[in-house]
Amino acid sequence: MQQSHLDDLFAFIRFPSVSTEPRHKDDVAACASWLAGKLTAIGLTAHIHPTAGHPIVTARNTHQPGRKTVMIYGHYDVQPVDPVNEWTSPPFEPVIRDGIIYARGSTDNKGQILGHVLGVGETIHEKGDVPVNLIFLIEGEEEVGSKNLESFLKENRAALACDIIAISDTGMVARNTPTFTYGLRGIAAMELRVSGPAVDLHSGIYGGAVMNPATAIARIVASLHGADGRVAVAGFYDDVAPLQPWEREAWQRLPFGDTEIQAVTGVPELFGEAGYSNVERIGARPTAEVNGIWGGFQGTGSKTVIPREAFAKLTFRLVPSQRPADVVAKVRAHLEKHTPPGIRLEITDGHCGEPYATDPHSAFGKAAQRALATAFPGKELALIREGGSIPIVNTFKRILGVETLLLGLAMPECRAHAPDENFPVENFESCIRLNRALLAELGM
Repeated sequence: MQQSHLDDLFAFIRFPSVSTEPRHKDDVAACASWLAGKLTAIGLTAHIHPTAGHPIVTARNTHQPGRKTVMIYGHYDVQPVDPVNEWTSPPFEPVIRDGIIYARGSTDNKGQILGHVLGVGETIHEKGDVPVNLIFLIEGEEEVGSKNLESFLKENRAALACDIIAISDTGMVARNTPTFTYGLRGIAAMELRVSGPAVDLHSGIYGGAVMNPATAIARIVASLHGADGRVAVAGFYDDVAPLQPWEREAWQRLPFGDTEIQAVTGVPELFGEAGYSNVERIGARPTAEVNGIWGGFQGTGSKTVIPREAFAKLTFRLVPSQRPADVVAKVRAHLEKHTPPGIRLEITDGHCGEPYATDPHSAFGKAAQRALATAFPGKELALIREGGSIPIVNTFKRILGVETLLLGLAMPECRAHAPDENFPVENFESCIRLNRALLAELGM
């Protein structure tokens, strides 16, 4: 590893580019300026595009007719660092311990996107150019939902026209395991508010005569699942595409299974929908999750009240060919059906994102797999669907009409979004190699 590459990554990380916190607005802008300068320094033409929020940075080489056009997408904004007291070292002062870089943004996404930038820089330094027409698109609002990226894509559709998009913002299933993610789950979110009495009531005087909203929210939430782990919403599985035999066979060979999942999560026992392995449940089955539930007295000691209201936050992870709007309608009907008498239910819809799947056996998919084999010589390739959601991938497909290659290098223990986020130095090196191999394969 060249020391200059680590120096660049450390300089990039030191910007506290937390997009969700207004106090860091200038830091986000300064990070965008540094990134544009780096892209220029390696030989590309870079531009900073102001938005209603944080800037978008683009860069390109001189485009030539007859070559494929490849876009590389990433983001330079990061999550907040709270709780800061749980960090072993300051979150924006990167350190290396036992070959691992610890800092906010080290894996999500500064380490991965800078690996691509440096890979391009190495190729240009050695050969004068990369073998494709290249576009970098690096935004500063991914961690807050890419609020201004869709309008930017629409306004610049012609300038951003490309044949394929590459993103390294997903994960590897295990160390030194080249991983091609060909599917992502979609998402639909909602918040519930249940109310009963006009004010908090004395539980001794009124208990037994009115339905308790805290009990009601518990019953409503519990109704979402059967004892076998399946979602109990009528019609929830109607549009779920079955797993292909080759997928189930490939996933059985993955170096990541129940033991690793239990170790990473720390749970005493795994649980999920009957009839599927845990890897299948995570990557290819839809879920209903309770992200928060609250109501009533939360202080120290006892307060004998029946609360007037209670709340829950829900998200539903969706798989091809489910559609968020259809699932939300079915869930609404289910929740209303299971609302106890004496309770008013209010449902507020949240953000949604479509599931995504591409063919890993397409020409571009095979090129990506060859590049991974070059970057990780002698290692068996993993083809996976990932349980998370990246809504922008579907936005790219809808607006630009192209598929995306998801070639992530984050490992399960990298703790993205958590204290002590980290990225192994060897993964940073692998990202640089992967970039060079990928553009070479796509340029053929």
